[in-house]
Amino acid sequence: MPPPADIVKVAIEWPGAFPKLMEIDQKKPLSAIIKEVCEGWSLGNHENFALQIADATNFYITEKNRNDIKNGSILRLTTSPYQTAIQLHERIQSSSMDAKLESLKDLANASRDITFAQEFINLDGISLLTQMVESGTDFGDLLSFTLTAFVELMDHGIVSWDTFSVAFIKKIASYVNKSAMDTAVLQRSLAILESMVLNSQDLYHKVAQEITIGQLIPHLQGTDQDIQTYTIAVINALFLKAPEEKRQVDEHIVDILNCPLTEMAHILAQKQLRSIILSNVIRSATPINDEMAHQLYVLQVLTFNLLEDRMMTKMDPQDQAQRDIIFELRRIAFDVECEPNNSGSIEKRKSMYTRDYKKLGFINHVNPAVDFTQIPPGMLALDNMLYFARHHQDAYIRIVLENSSREDKHECPFGRSSIELTKMLCEILKVGELPSENCHDFHPMFFTHDRSFEEFFCICIQLLNKTWKEMRATSEDFNKVMQVVREQIMRALTLKPNSLDQFKSRLQNLSYTEILKIRQSERMNQEDFQSRPILELREKIQPEIMELIKQQRLNRLCDGTCFRKISSRRRQDKFWYCRLSPNHKVLHYGDLEESPQGEVPHDSLQDKLPVADIKAVITGKDCPHMKEKGALKQNKEVLELAFSVLYESDEYLNFIAPDKHEYCVWTDGLNALLGKEMTSDYTKSDMDTLLSMEMKLRLLDLENIQIPEAPPPIPKEPSNYDFVYDCN
Repeated sequence: MPPPADIVKVAIEWPGAFPKLMEIDQKKPLSAIIKEVCEGWSLGNHENFALQIADATNFYITEKNRNDIKNGSILRLTTSPYQTAIQLHERIQSSSMDAKLESLKDLANASRDITFAQEFINLDGISLLTQMVESGTDFGDLLSFTLTAFVELMDHGIVSWDTFSVAFIKKIASYVNKSAMDTAVLQRSLAILESMVLNSQDLYHKVAQEITIGQLIPHLQGTDQDIQTYTIAVINALFLKAPEEKRQVDEHIVDILNCPLTEMAHILAQKQLRSIILSNVIRSATPINDEMAHQLYVLQVLTFNLLEDRMMTKMDPQDQAQRDIIFELRRIAFDVECEPNNSGSIEKRKSMYTRDYKKLGFINHVNPAVDFTQIPPGMLALDNMLYFARHHQDAYIRIVLENSSREDKHECPFGRSSIELTKMLCEILKVGELPSENCHDFHPMFFTHDRSFEEFFCICIQLLNKTWKEMRATSEDFNKVMQVVREQIMRALTLKPNSLDQFKSRLQNLSYTEILKIRQSERMNQEDFQSRPILELREKIQPEIMELIKQQRLNRLCDGTCFRKISSRRRQDKFWYCRLSPNHKVLHYGDLEESPQGEVPHDSLQDKLPVADIKAVITGKDCPHMKEKGALKQNKEVLELAFSVLYESDEYLNFIAPDKHEYCVWTDGLNALLGKEMTSDYTKSDMDTLLSMEMKLRLLDLENIQIPEAPPPIPKEPSNYDFVYDCN
């Protein structure tokens, strides 16, 4: 007879004694269970004791999390969180350096547990730690563990960041500003500054006054990628929280080594910072890890978001300064000077301007300013056109004159093309959108030039003109040409070129003819099998293909996935792992200290969730962890990767998938376990691919073509390489 569901069999340890095997009744109060355990070892004052999970986490068992105790769990009897907090509060003030260091190590480790953290904070422990930092008497490991404990305690979100003094901020900033500082202290200090900026607008202003770009540059020039990552994270945080008016600054500011980081737009446009990141981070010998890739992606997004203001600004047709830009485009293209007001009649001048504006490819020939009232791309399109005309003058003149000499219907309108292309590039680079918390998709080529977006435009506008000629397009084909150009750009970006020249070279290989070949190849699977017998055969074998996909999804769940723990307070390198048992009856999961290199064994994952207890799989904005407030939770890409498993009475296991593929694998697999339909895009794609392959194999079989069971052998290596070419 199986034991009652409320009875859990566990082992309990106590230092200096043999572990005890006992049954815990989950209906009993936790205090009664602890009392029973203490009496078994003849320990008095049971209220001074508590139970912990006996693993690397050492988390305390409370009434809230006691249901996480499973059969076979190993627990440890230890002092209560309150007693531990009192002891550590006293010990970290010890006059003995050795005793103080050991106490701070214990505090840093214990502070990861929210139950202990609450008790320590109630003893005004945060204030004690800040006083110890402000005093400046500790250094080396003492300071490192003090800051580690502080970071862990603050990560629980119990104490507001707004409570810290200017003296504390100055002291933390001083550790960052020193040229030679202990690596661990520097890393924690950068992490604290990042959290301060992200969590308090008031602290943002104070931190921005203490840190300058000149003091951060040495940390980027080092070889420690963790320090580089935290440094870029601080820059990103300051950039993200900078007031709008501070992101755009006067171009005449030149002393960037001492300017505050509030002047972000100017700083990021400077060759010095960009080139340092390029040479010391992107092109360094050390492979870029996921966290660094994420920070570079964030920096890339925030840099491009500087364009949002111009992208959403309509042109004022009455603004003479803005109209002068259009006059400048005309002057460069046709090598004409602005005529004085008394030269010829007004009608003649109007006719001449209209003719030239038509050649420039504007939609409104009479008043081209009207073309730039559409947002997006607004004034950004005009900025790009002027940059192209000034910095790539020969190419600009060639395109304009080349098209103005064609028949009207065959000309590629430069003005209209530039406006639509700018809008397309903004969509591709997601200008104006917040960075995703899970994305690592940065492009090295955008770090190779001070004006990378403008240069990107210049390459793409020349591509557009080339594709237009290859397609022999007319004005009616404009949208078709734009679709082909978009495909060319997206395919070239997928290859992650390291420089703009490499990007340009990739585009050269993606001519219109090549795009047609690629499309033809991709359409083969869809167009070859449309006859009725073939369609009937497809329908017949579809269930077995779906079963094959289902088994693959379940096998992937059995392999498991590492998920990142994400906090709205700051990005953290904390992970947890989840995998399905081989018999498909239990989900095993648990926290990890670091990202695993391979599969994590079932027995190392302490927590279990029976599949039979799962009630539903919830996705997107309906997930409980997505309903919480915070900038992170409002991010569209994070919403698309979020899913939750509902079990028992309103209990949830919350996930944020590392990417779209893992999201589809897990939601499909969980739905398959629950006997529901798998509906993800990846299931449809896999179904099409496998169906097509199976159909081709069956058709080959009908033709009596023998398909070998094993691949053909690899040819043997020649005995020698002394090849001779007879010139005669």
